[in-house]
This record gives sequence, structure tokens and C-alpha cells, in this order.
Amino acid sequence: MSSNLSVSRSPEGDSPLLETSARYKFTVSYDGTNFWGFQRQTGVRTIQAEIESALKRLGWEETTIIGAGRTDTGVHAEGQVFSADLRWAHGCEKLKAALNAELPEDIAILNVEPAADSFHPRYDAQSRVYRYRIYQSAVREPLKERYKWRIWPAMDLERLKTTAKVLVGEHDFRAFGSPPRKNGATKRQVMNADWFPGPENEIYFEVQADGFLYHMVRRMVMLQHMVDCGWLSWDDWERAVLRGEAAKPGIAPAKGLSLVKVNYAETVK
Repeated sequence: MSSNLSVSRSPEGDSPLLETSARYKFTVSYDGTNFWGFQRQTGVRTIQAEIESALKRLGWEETTIIGAGRTDTGVHAEGQVFSADLRWAHGCEKLKAALNAELPEDIAILNVEPAADSFHPRYDAQSRVYRYRIYQSAVREPLKERYKWRIWPAMDLERLKTTAKVLVGEHDFRAFGSPPRKNGATKRQVMNADWFPGPENEIYFEVQADGFLYHMVRRMVMLQHMVDCGWLSWDDWERAVLRGEAAKPGIAPAKGLSLVKVNYAETVK
């Protein structure tokens, strides 16, 4: 628990009242379909703005929450992380319930836990895991369209798994996206990258890295799809990954992508 914490009791002797704020780590899930991404922007609906508005209705007095990353417009999350400093005297479970009661249906707080004053969701993260979902069908399936990209003909899973292996390691991924900050570095360390079957006609691409460029995962998916279809040669694929050489344009739709998890060291809480 944060150390800048003191407690007093009202004259009537009822519940303890916090005189100073404590830092909390929140895990949040959201359907990104109707949002312009995570980061607050003027005039459009964003995840950050909705969460901050809900927190203010609970007495939050700060100006901004800190997120582990900025998901793009239309991208979903199952395990996004953010922190906020809040004066709250009723425990983490009640904070989770109270915040969920204030949030819209397409955002949900999954977990709340106390954090150290020094905890920073973005800088303390060791890696992030993204998953991209595809369903393979000659005819669209309306109940899947919101969260998955439809592809036909079906892709070769074993070929995709071979293609994904090239991504593992530290590479300059400038052919896959742009850095979050102008003139920022484009090298990233990919720990794992693989394809695996889902239920029925679905397949998933999952990648874990120490950080991601803007549009990086969606570009990975599209170029691997191009390799599978024969639209991009194997040599061009390797040059894009291993040398950072420009490849054919194209990006997979945002709706298939979800931030699954943000990983931290056991000592960082």
C-alpha cells in the first residue's frame, strides 16, 4: 500500500476517512468498437476520458490517469492496466464495484489492488501481449464480425507458424509502424510470436514484446497473410523483419486486435 496514507475517524465514530491519497493499480477490459482509442482526445469518445469521468464522480481529485499503453481506435482490451491516486476508505473490492457502477457497459474494471507510490504502469511494464483473432469463412457471420477479421480462403496454419518465428528477437520494426513519439526508436524485442487454432473456424495470432509501434501488430498480421497468399515473397518478408526494409502497404482491421495482458516483475506492485 502506498506510504502517503493517514486515517482519521469522524466525530461520530463511523468508517475511517482517508486524509491523503493512495495509489491503485487497475486492470480494465473494454470493447473498443465505439472509441477513438485509449488516450483522451478533444471532441471524441475515448477510454481514458470515460474512466476519468467515472473516477471524478467517486471523489477523485487528480487530473489524469496513467495507462500502460495507448490502444488504437477500434482496438479492444482484456487486460489493460492503469493507475490512479485516490482517497478511498472502503477497500479494493468496493472500489471496483463503485467504479463499475459509474462506467458504461463497454468498459469494465476487472481488478483493483493497492500499488506503491513509485508504480508506473507504462515504465514498469516488462512486456505486453496482444492477440489478433481471425475467422475463416466464405460467408460473413454477423455475430463474429465485431471482434474478428473474416478471411477466405482459409490460411495455412503451419506456414503461418513458420512465418511468425522470424519475428522473435530484437529487430528494427520500422517497416511495421511508427514510434509513439516523433523520432523515437523503432527497435523492439519480441519474446514470443505464434499462431494457434481457436474454436471452429478461427485462428489466432499472439505476440509478446517489450513494446510496440503504432499499428505494429496489425501490420504483422497483414504481411503474414500476404506471405500465406503468395502476395509477398519470403525474401521480402525476411527483409522487412530482419533489415527493416519497406514492404507492400496494408494493415489488418482494428476489430480483430485485443491487448490481452501487461506483464510486470513480481516485485513491482
